[in-house]
Amino acid sequence: MPTPAGSRSRGSSGTSPSTPSRVDTYAAEPPPVVRRVTAGRPACAPVRYRTRTSVPLSTTGNVRTLEAIATSAAAEGYAVTLLPVAVPTQAEVRGAFSRLEELAVDAVIVIMEVHLLDAATIKLPPHVQVVVADSDAGDLYTVVDTDQAGGSRAAVGHLLDLGHNTVWHLGGPEGSFAAQRRADAWRTALVEAGRTPPPLVRGDWTAESGYRVGLRLAAERDCTAVFAANDQMALGLLRALHESGRRVPEDVSVIGFDDIPEAMSFLPPLTTLHQDFAEIGRLCVQAVLRKMRQGETEQGTTLVPTRLVVRRSTAPPPAGASR
Repeated sequence: MPTPAGSRSRGSSGTSPSTPSRVDTYAAEPPPVVRRVTAGRPACAPVRYRTRTSVPLSTTGNVRTLEAIATSAAAEGYAVTLLPVAVPTQAEVRGAFSRLEELAVDAVIVIMEVHLLDAATIKLPPHVQVVVADSDAGDLYTVVDTDQAGGSRAAVGHLLDLGHNTVWHLGGPEGSFAAQRRADAWRTALVEAGRTPPPLVRGDWTAESGYRVGLRLAAERDCTAVFAANDQMALGLLRALHESGRRVPEDVSVIGFDDIPEAMSFLPPLTTLHQDFAEIGRLCVQAVLRKMRQGETEQGTTLVPTRLVVRRSTAPPPAGASR
């Protein structure tokens, strides 16, 4: 579910010098140390966390982005406080900002997992400094995002270079900006290479959904390469292929996206696209601090490159596969 967070500068007026920087998570009323209002201009940087309530937080890269933001904020002497938002509607956002204003918050980092079809329905208060992660809102706000399209093109290119005729895509859920950007780039890369894109199949970011969809893909005998939109779904796909008698990578190559720490321990170790969550968090925090300290109003998107990590789950297609 969506979650904003506020951060207070260590040693600000109105707080005890001995009060340590801290991270406070709460569902309704903030703890007293967070509710104290500093004298003069407050130094607060909240984080708004947006995701569908049906998608477990731990199954996406969002939790790692949030962790990176908190770590980077701590390095600058700030603590991050989360404030949940039930659903991504204008009314819920207004309510969240009302609560943030009670905390004397003057900056927000927004992680938008849900891709709002009509962005005009969500309006942020003009006096609040805003930086957005994982969104296409660069014409309105300062945005920091992974190069979703570049990573997807690298995945497709790697598999085509190995000799596969085409690449199937196990995409993320509808409504996810990251999932849509990766799927669009997958399709474009295949068309530009003169290949026919197979039907798009979708999971919900979980290993369980990767397994369910993987059983269908395993039955497609001409499927020799799959690009999974995240590593968790790739994990479920690997199980489905194994149970169906399709060997990886001898019969089917699999590539993921994220490079979670466990990816190197999959069987076989997973080829994937590494996302630099630490850099995303650092750039988000630096951008919001520039806005707070210097009054910068720049808009546009900063893309953090991905890196292809080749392990043992990809190989040339089996002999006799159509080329």
